[in-house]
Amino acid sequence: MSELQVRDTEKGKTYKSLGVAVFLLIAVVAAGIWGTFVFVDEQRSRDIRNWEIRLGIVADSRTASIEEWLLKQQESIGALANNASLQVYLTQLVIETSENGNSISEIPEAGYLINLLNNQAVMSGFWEPEEPQIRANVVRPGRAGIGLTDATGKLLVSSGNMPPLTPGIRAAMAKASEGQPALIDLYKGADGDPAMGFVSPVFAVQGEDGAAKSVIGYIIGIRTVQSSLYPLLYQPGDIMQTSENYLVRRDGTLVQYISPLVDGTEALTRKLSGKGDLAAAFVIDRPGDFTIATNYLGAKVLVTGRALSVAPWYLVRTVSEQEALAETDRRLSTMLGIFILLIVGIAGTVVAVWRHGTSIRAAELAVRYKKAAEELKERSDFLKIVTDQQPTAIAVFDAEDKYTFANKVAADDVDISQEEMLGKKATSVLGPTKALEIIEMTNLVRTDYEPRTVISESGEAEARRIVKSDFIPLLSSRVNSKEVLTVFQDISDVIIARERREKVLRSLVSTLVAFVDRRDPFSADQSRRVANVAIAIAEEMGATEDMVRTVDIAGNLMNIGKILVPPDLLTKTKNLSKKEIETIRNSLFASADLLDEVEFDLPVSTTLRQLQENYDGSGQPAGLAGPEISEAARIIAVANAFVGMVSPRAYRGALSFSAAVKQLLEDADTRFDRKMVSALINYLENRGGRERWQYFSEPVADSDDGEKAK
Repeated sequence: MSELQVRDTEKGKTYKSLGVAVFLLIAVVAAGIWGTFVFVDEQRSRDIRNWEIRLGIVADSRTASIEEWLLKQQESIGALANNASLQVYLTQLVIETSENGNSISEIPEAGYLINLLNNQAVMSGFWEPEEPQIRANVVRPGRAGIGLTDATGKLLVSSGNMPPLTPGIRAAMAKASEGQPALIDLYKGADGDPAMGFVSPVFAVQGEDGAAKSVIGYIIGIRTVQSSLYPLLYQPGDIMQTSENYLVRRDGTLVQYISPLVDGTEALTRKLSGKGDLAAAFVIDRPGDFTIATNYLGAKVLVTGRALSVAPWYLVRTVSEQEALAETDRRLSTMLGIFILLIVGIAGTVVAVWRHGTSIRAAELAVRYKKAAEELKERSDFLKIVTDQQPTAIAVFDAEDKYTFANKVAADDVDISQEEMLGKKATSVLGPTKALEIIEMTNLVRTDYEPRTVISESGEAEARRIVKSDFIPLLSSRVNSKEVLTVFQDISDVIIARERREKVLRSLVSTLVAFVDRRDPFSADQSRRVANVAIAIAEEMGATEDMVRTVDIAGNLMNIGKILVPPDLLTKTKNLSKKEIETIRNSLFASADLLDEVEFDLPVSTTLRQLQENYDGSGQPAGLAGPEISEAARIIAVANAFVGMVSPRAYRGALSFSAAVKQLLEDADTRFDRKMVSALINYLENRGGRERWQYFSEPVADSDDGEKAK
């Protein structure tokens, strides 16, 4: 083969190799650009999920505040309805007016009731000062007040400035005639101001609470909400310009906005169709979910919401999509541009290196090192750009606890530049106290190369700050590499929101306990007493905080199953039959069943289900024995037995503390765990338990004061 043919053959191979290389380069560039777009889209989705959490926290906070306000108003009217003096005087007014034909002004008790209603109206906010009359012969209708009617709905007495009884108010009275409080939903008052009300039935003194046949009248409370309810929609510390919280309710196929809107629309004025992607309609249909929808002005917003349990309302939390994601879109656009430039730059570098290597083989090694250096710098710059965009402080410490890397947030926290931090020890940057905590954790991580997490708390009230610190070993091919990556994340908002949810859960538990106690007056406050005794036993044994919380909640809720037991059985004064005793005992299983789906983060339902297990395995339902029974169930079993013996019942008197202790000791190791019995005895004899719980043995009516003083 001639030299020309050889050269042509080599030239053909070269062009073929070049074509393959160009094709591969184009494929790599295309894949890189596609991957960049995928990454940017994922980052945007992650930021949207973060907004879901932020909006949800505010929605939970405002919902809790509004429900707390509604319950407070309801309780004010309910307390007045349960006032024994009011019940007696109302009975007298009904007799004097309906049977004896006397007018209200002739009945002495009427003056007392008017004063009582006026005082309660002023104290609880059901009061508006009277406005000056326009003309002498024109009387302005009342705006707020508390009224007392008979069972037929006839207004007998009221506080000053009481509004007239509208059909809506009378509809709520009709609902309350069933024996339960009723809500008068938001409406426009006579002067156009939003108002709402609460109705509670008043029962005869000798009547059975909750029974419609014993209703002798109604307490009606009407108040305006412009300056009391609506301000609760404002979220303290909210810095977003377009964020908004408002209330809505369903009105047939329409959505009615029942609170003022930021565009100046007054409450109860705007109604929109519930069809389409209206943000408020989404919340009504799917409370608790999150989406991007259209608000009442047609603007795109991020929205979530919550349904109120006390009223047929929904709280809507929105923020403009443009404002919420503006920073995200700017950041991601910057990242997209950088990524593409990096890909193009790397592609150009590859081409340049390839061409240079084919012409000058002697410089191949130098070019390769140059390429590697450029790639390393580009990746380092990329890492810096990415980490500087994160909201958390990120730093890397070497074996001597010197900074080898710090992102912008970490540098801003100590008020120096990132370059100045590199090479400095943690003590010189953070100070001895804070640096000591970090050095201790980095040393622990270097000993076993296991990641560790620490949560620390500082400050109080508004200045409270909770920080989660992650310490992660950086495994490297270098010998004796002991670098540790540290990430410091402020989780104050998440923790505080969880504590608020815990507070709401506590309020719910108290409400359920009070409801059960009203059905069984002879064992009123039993669950609270069992919880108190169980807490004392757990603390006496040195139990963990979770164990103390478990026995507290489970003890308070153990009688919730009694709502399924007939009231006449709970108040029976004669000896109970075996079947009746079994019915009451099975209420514990019912309590567990009712709470199975409730998320307590604690084994509450499991504890309740094991309360009838015996230590020797002879109990029910599963025949568990010894440590197979949860520690919480063993503690509450002793507490429940003790409270039951020393408390009077409808069918027997109370046992003395000594007799109850003797019975517990006799049942130790058979029904009860001896350790729990011993802890209770030690608390009774050495911790003042006898004196503290002496009121347990008093009759129900007499023990109320002891329960309040507890």
